[in-house]
Amino acid sequence: MEGCGERERLTFPNVPPGPVGGPTTTIDRPQVDTTLQAGPAFFVTGRTGDTDGVDTVYFETEGGVSAFPPFVASSDTVRFGLPITTNGLAGETITVRIFGVDRLGHHGDTDTRRLTIQ
Repeated sequence: MEGCGERERLTFPNVPPGPVGGPTTTIDRPQVDTTLQAGPAFFVTGRTGDTDGVDTVYFETEGGVSAFPPFVASSDTVRFGLPITTNGLAGETITVRIFGVDRLGHHGDTDTRRLTIQ
């Protein structure tokens, strides 16, 4: 079945090249929400990538005492490792959220982990 040839079609001339979505962020460690023993810092690791290039990676923490400034990137893939303080935090739950923004200004999905400290 063909469309009507008599009507004009919608066009979107200002759509930027590349994927419309923002960077993909994946937390590798831990792979799922987890329970940790209070003690030395625990490293949350992963990567953020986008074919349009990663502009900035944002790190949000809720609970605990660790906080991290945004990382301004200059590549298509950024590896990260965040030292999360667990010493003296038994009974606390720390939520870590990480997302990126590409060079075109597209906000990517947020990857989240909950760390329960024993």
